[in-house]
This record gives sequence, C-alpha cells and structure tokens, in this order.
Amino acid sequence: MMNKILLAEDDNDMRRFLVRALQNAGHEVMSYDNGLSAYHRLREEPFELLLTDIVMPEMDGIELARRATELDPDIKVMFITGFAAVALNPDSQAPRDAKVLSKPFHLKDLVNEVDKLLKAA
Repeated sequence: MMNKILLAEDDNDMRRFLVRALQNAGHEVMSYDNGLSAYHRLREEPFELLLTDIVMPEMDGIELARRATELDPDIKVMFITGFAAVALNPDSQAPRDAKVLSKPFHLKDLVNEVDKLLKAA
C-alpha cells in the first residue's frame, strides 16, 4: 500500500528532486509550490505525510502544518528547511511531534527519515 505524501516546496529544482526520490522509494507524491495550494489539496483528501518547506510565499510551512493537523490529527509532518531553529522555536506553534530535516541533506537521508516517520504508528 502506497503512502500518500503532500509536498510543499517553493524551490522548483528542489521540489522535482524530492518528488523523484520519494516516488522511486515507492511513495505517491502530490507537490505544490506554495503552502496555500497545498492546504487546499489537504482539504480535499487525506495524506499520510505532509513534507513542507518552512519559508514559502502565501502560507508558510508552519501555518500549513498547524492547519493540516487541525484537519487531520493523524497526519505526520516533516519540515525541510535551512532554518531549523525557526521550526524548533516553541513559539512557532509547529506541531510538537513534527520532524525537522535541515538543508542541505542527502536524498537517501530524506527517504530514510520519511520511511521511519511513516512506519512509526
């Protein structure tokens, strides 16, 4: 059974790399270049994982994650960011059990972390 991942990343090259890596690892991936579009998609159907950049136009990743977990308390969240300290700031209201992967990272590390997160019940 394929896990459905929603990816929000405003960097086009990065988004393409991530989609390819995750699809090659057997995941179904829908990707958007901003938080608002991703949020609209989340309202239409459930996803197992939200993989989101933090700094994006229209709606940042933390706001997107907050709204995603309001829609579906079971959705898992992983932030990919060059600004890990921002995500981990307790005032950010980011979901508490969200995972943070700091850029730059290797695609295999990303895939491993995603697989680990999806296996954790």
